[in-house]
Amino acid sequence: MTFSQWLLFIVICQVYLFVKLWKLYKKAGFSPWLALVPFYNTIILLRIIKRPRWWIILLYTPVINLLMLPVVWVETARSFGRNSFLDSFLAWASIGFYGFYLNYATEVSYHPNRSLRAKTSFGQFIGSTIFAVVIATLVHTYFMQPYIIPTGSLERSLLVGDFLLVSKFHYGARTPQTAVSFPMVHDTIPLLRVRSYLKKPQLPYARLPKIQDIKRNDIVVFSWPADTVRQFFKKEARVDKPIDKKSNYVKRCVALPGDTLSIVDGIIHINGKVSKMPNRAKPIYAYTAYNSKGISSRKLIELGYKDLIRKYSISNLTEAMYIAIQPHLVGSYQKEGPNYIFRTKASGIPIKLVRSQRIQAKELLDRQKTLFLTLKEAEALTKTFSLDSLKRSINSTRSPNEQFFPNNVRYNWNIDQFGPLLLPKKGVTVALTGKSLPLYKKIIQDYEHNTLTILDDEIHINGIVTTSYTFKQDYYWMMGDNRHRSEDSRYWGFVPQDHIVGKPVFIWMSIDGFMDGLRNWRFRWDRVFTTVGGPGEPVSYRWYFAGFIALWQGLVWFRKRNAKKS
Repeated sequence: MTFSQWLLFIVICQVYLFVKLWKLYKKAGFSPWLALVPFYNTIILLRIIKRPRWWIILLYTPVINLLMLPVVWVETARSFGRNSFLDSFLAWASIGFYGFYLNYATEVSYHPNRSLRAKTSFGQFIGSTIFAVVIATLVHTYFMQPYIIPTGSLERSLLVGDFLLVSKFHYGARTPQTAVSFPMVHDTIPLLRVRSYLKKPQLPYARLPKIQDIKRNDIVVFSWPADTVRQFFKKEARVDKPIDKKSNYVKRCVALPGDTLSIVDGIIHINGKVSKMPNRAKPIYAYTAYNSKGISSRKLIELGYKDLIRKYSISNLTEAMYIAIQPHLVGSYQKEGPNYIFRTKASGIPIKLVRSQRIQAKELLDRQKTLFLTLKEAEALTKTFSLDSLKRSINSTRSPNEQFFPNNVRYNWNIDQFGPLLLPKKGVTVALTGKSLPLYKKIIQDYEHNTLTILDDEIHINGIVTTSYTFKQDYYWMMGDNRHRSEDSRYWGFVPQDHIVGKPVFIWMSIDGFMDGLRNWRFRWDRVFTTVGGPGEPVSYRWYFAGFIALWQGLVWFRKRNAKKS
């Protein structure tokens, strides 16, 4: 919505409030014309219903106001003697239009001394529940939000099944742009699997004050700029969402606005120098291991190398066996004579399952195996494991393609050979040519909302011929530490400032096998209540937290006991 459209919307809201409540203002002892004064009319209404003035913050806070308005509708009815359950239900179910009935169709009187306490235990329960939902939504929207890691793009820093708490105030909380949405869910209402928001109206982009800037190599949660899905891992036609309802990604910010990024043989360079990663960052690369006598997955796992695929041959496969082992398989099977060849994760086929199903399975030794290792792990492996060779997989072939950013055949970048590329910075001007335009075309059109056309080899922005462009906001480059298994900026480009969500600060729970079904869950207690960033190896604070909870509950019990004695 444009500024003039929002101004018109605000005027309509004030006129609506006046027409709906002016008689009630008068009966409460206030001038009816006060119902027409923006902002102040809300303060007067809070005085009428005997609620604190600070509620006005909640009533003008996006998303929170959707929870508070029904409370005000019900409180208004009660302030004028309508205390029955039916009155409260009608005030809520009519989306506030019950106020017109009170204002024009009945002769109500104002009750300034009404009790604000609920008359029944059920009423107290409803009031407490609403208050809890409002506070939770406020924290969820503006301060701290939980997330779950569904993919391994940041292994070993963040693992699949890590439950994160993401701070929104570190980088400045982004105020909701989608004005009408279901509280405390993202883009889909659970169970119902329907959209949780209305696309219109959209509020202007804004942020609360930040306490720090994004630093190079920070782990950042952001709204995926290339979002075309309603749900992860489900292919479907393109779904266009508002910015704050796009799917959330978590990656490492490897380059900042104004940096020049290049990737040489898979190694990130910033401004011509190899990027220095923090000590908790452990980038993983694909390696090809070879041994003419075969490579034992079991021995690799015993040495601590678990990021691999195992191969099994089953000679007596039945339909029941296949259904039983299917959750443990990776990809499709192959048939070699009477046997079936399956691939599994490092965990393999559980021995209990083999015994219960009487599966005749034999693990096969590959002469060549793909391993995903850090540089240090690769160096250590050559010293502790018998291999003929271990080579890092590097794509050295540059050929024009549309697979990698900028998704234009003028460029021949790939996953290991990329750039150099200048990251746009607010206020910086770049020259626009036929060569450079593909790099910044999406920014100009989609992120900064200009019209761009090319006529007679001339670039027109908003109808004006131009040879340069000045950026209106900052842009970041996000990549996964799992270099060969991460869909990141190398595929879809820059992350705009207005897509930044927050900073992961804490892992409050971690479950191994989280994506493999409840029966396969194993808690990683050493990761519970660990910090995401910071120097050194992660340290769990779970016992400190458990002690705090025990102390708090003891204090609550002690106070209750003393209250009973009194």
